[in-house]
Amino acid sequence: MANIKIELVKSISGRNAKHIATAKSLGLKKLHDVTIQPDNQATQGKIAQIGYLVKTESVE
Repeated sequence: MANIKIELVKSISGRNAKHIATAKSLGLKKLHDVTIQPDNQATQGKIAQIGYLVKTESVE
């Protein structure tokens, strides 16, 4: 199964409360936090919601 590396590149301070909650559900709390998540539909949906805050990269 493939994984996705997700990095928070913009601050979540002052953002929509749902977007903050989505970032925290992915394990992203501070600027430049990095997490590796499974590449599935749930993760893709979260990334789509906060795509303007994160940078993604495919990891094998």
